[in-house]
Amino acid sequence: MERKIRNSQLRDRVYSAPSKVHGTGLFARLAIKKGEYIGTYHGPEAKRDGTYVLWVYDPDDEENAVGRSGRNLLRYLNHVKPGNAEFDGFDLYARILIRADEEITFNYEGG
Repeated sequence: MERKIRNSQLRDRVYSAPSKVHGTGLFARLAIKKGEYIGTYHGPEAKRDGTYVLWVYDPDDEENAVGRSGRNLLRYLNHVKPGNAEFDGFDLYARILIRADEEITFNYEGG
């Protein structure tokens, strides 16, 4: 699978716009099927927490968390439980069918 990390690669399927959830959000440009790859959260490695930092870790091994400071459109994902998308590492997938112009959200707390 070719990873979509650059905004130019992501723009065919997502865009950012004002969100009813919070500030700016990420929206589907077209319908995204359940299980479909959306894109990869990309940016430099983060050394500490901050805005747009995504931490990935095994729940049994939080000490070895890896963080990225988001630089692509995926940084505009907002938190909703349960969310309609989920991460596998830094790769984002649709958890359910996401309709065109629907905000893409995920649960920051996982699960």
